Amino acid sequence: MHLRLDKPWIDLNASTAGALPGQLGVYQLADDAGQVVYIGFAGGKSLFGLRSALAAHVGRPGIVGFRYEVNMQYQTRYQELLMLHVADHGDVPPLNVNDRPANLGRLR
Repeated sequence: MHLRLDKPWIDLNASTAGALPGQLGVYQLADDAGQVVYIGFAGGKSLFGLRSALAAHVGRPGIVGFRYEVNMQYQTRYQELLMLHVADHGDVPPLNVNDRPANLGRLR
């Protein structure tokens, strides 16, 4: 299985967020340099899944793009993406620092 979420970045705006499926999944947000600044998920408590989760980020300063993956195992995939980011960069993305999972494992 391919672990990295390496789809092309999509511009984040009301139109692109509104066109997303109302399904569960994970997503990454990027700054204007294409660096991942946040990893999130649309879970069972997200009103309209990925659509509403990403719409909540429209207009946030410094966030210009996103990519996503529909995934029913969103919690596991979310932690996997965070662990990959830590393995590659030494820490979670900047906007995940305050909500880092307490039991985040490590990849080798």
